Amino acid sequence: MAGYIPRPIDTRDVELGSDLLDLTEKLAENAHDNWAQMRFEDGWSLGSKRDDDAKRHPNLVPYSELSEADKDLDRGTAMESLKAVLALGYEITKR
Repeated sequence: MAGYIPRPIDTRDVELGSDLLDLTEKLAENAHDNWAQMRFEDGWSLGSKRDDDAKRHPNLVPYSELSEADKDLDRGTAMESLKAVLALGYEITKR
């Protein structure tokens, strides 16, 4: 991938209101659940440490049981996705 230069959408000026911060947490949990479901379907199981050959991973637990550092990875993805939606001119409303 020589020469690859990431160009994410500029979200520096986008601020999320408290309602969207709550949504961020729900999306982060959903992202984790989707990731875990795909792993389980692919034959992975809970393990004390990550082992790709044995298909074991310590994060195959409910979102609430993840460390804050691991939750922050999912939160960051969710937050940046919401900010990108807003930066692209879309509105997010709750029905």
